[in-house]
Amino acid sequence: MNGPQDLGGQMGFGAVAPEADEPVFHAPWESRILALTLAMGAAREWNIDKSRHARESLPPAQYLGSSYYKIWTDGLIELMVAQGLVTREEVASGRMSTSPKKVAGKLLAKDVPAVLAKGGPTSREADAGPRFKPGDKVRTRNMHPTGHTRLPRYLRGHVGEIVRLHGAHVFPDTNAHGKGENPQALYTVKFSAREVWGEARHPRDTVSADLWEPYLEPA
Repeated sequence: MNGPQDLGGQMGFGAVAPEADEPVFHAPWESRILALTLAMGAAREWNIDKSRHARESLPPAQYLGSSYYKIWTDGLIELMVAQGLVTREEVASGRMSTSPKKVAGKLLAKDVPAVLAKGGPTSREADAGPRFKPGDKVRTRNMHPTGHTRLPRYLRGHVGEIVRLHGAHVFPDTNAHGKGENPQALYTVKFSAREVWGEARHPRDTVSADLWEPYLEPA
């Protein structure tokens, strides 16, 4: 979706100002939110793509006015409310007032190192082989879905070159909405900066993005 998270090419936000010696967390509550988000993922009430969509679906003013982990907090609350794990009244009061809902899984403290080491691999076997190969010219589709997508707006409708095939991976656009993993070929596509940003860009500059096959058509 063309939500507030899709900031590539947007203007008016000022220059990026990297923070010297930036800490992993700027406040203790941020590490707790990360832990809560990972722990709640183990409940198997949603997947990573659905959790991303919950964050990007926050109202634009709320999203753009929030810190990184405040966005995670608000997204997690929306997921928990949607799944019936908590009510908005309980969130506001900080007290449980309804019986807990049984979930499919849970993350125990002793299992955390192994779970984090395993990660969340998304590679799968696809029903069909890849349509493109390295060296092929492709054009990204001009699409504006209301649901989740990993194709950023600034790359839509542009011509690039396939430079790498990564095999088949879970397709976020369907997985985020309960429509199945639908594995699709995933490619690294290289674009000329001039193709994307115009003639003022340096001719040797390029932009590369990992894009799923349904985002692409032959050019």
